Amino acid sequence: MAQSSTFLETDRLTMRPHVIEDFDDSFAMWSDPEVIRFIGGQPSTREEVWARLLRYVGHWALLDFGYWVVREKESGRFVGEVGFANFRRQIEPPLDDMPEIGWALTPAAHGRGYATEAVRAALRWADAEWPATHTACIIAPENTASLRVAQKCGYVEWVRGVYKGKPTIQFRRAAAPA
Repeated sequence: MAQSSTFLETDRLTMRPHVIEDFDDSFAMWSDPEVIRFIGGQPSTREEVWARLLRYVGHWALLDFGYWVVREKESGRFVGEVGFANFRRQIEPPLDDMPEIGWALTPAAHGRGYATEAVRAALRWADAEWPATHTACIIAPENTASLRVAQKCGYVEWVRGVYKGKPTIQFRRAAAPA
């Protein structure tokens, strides 16, 4: 997969791959109970967020895709992380090598449309990079905000199942039209 520019911009947001200086913002977000309520349910430790940061960087280095830091364009304030990954999840049915999109935003950014805006920017990037590739996402059934974002961005429910002992919905998005 060839890599085009990894810097993305929307009307209100900028998005770029992570650098080491993003660690504190990322840790603050992933240790916030409101953020992780539907994503594992346990606040992350500094060690776990460090490993997450390394995975983000490793995705870009090895797979030419990954997660972006999302910041408000005007203020520069950190609002979250959005991107693609291949976590090789042990989930049924398997995602195989289908890129999986994910997003997490700080509580201050909730309800402002930033998730939809950032996910759409990531999908435009993906459609240019992988025009014939389907993408997936997994969401907890009770995470109504993320369910709405997925649907607004063209994801449709594919199958319900269990991941790590918790109910999960798998969504798919068709490849961009050629």
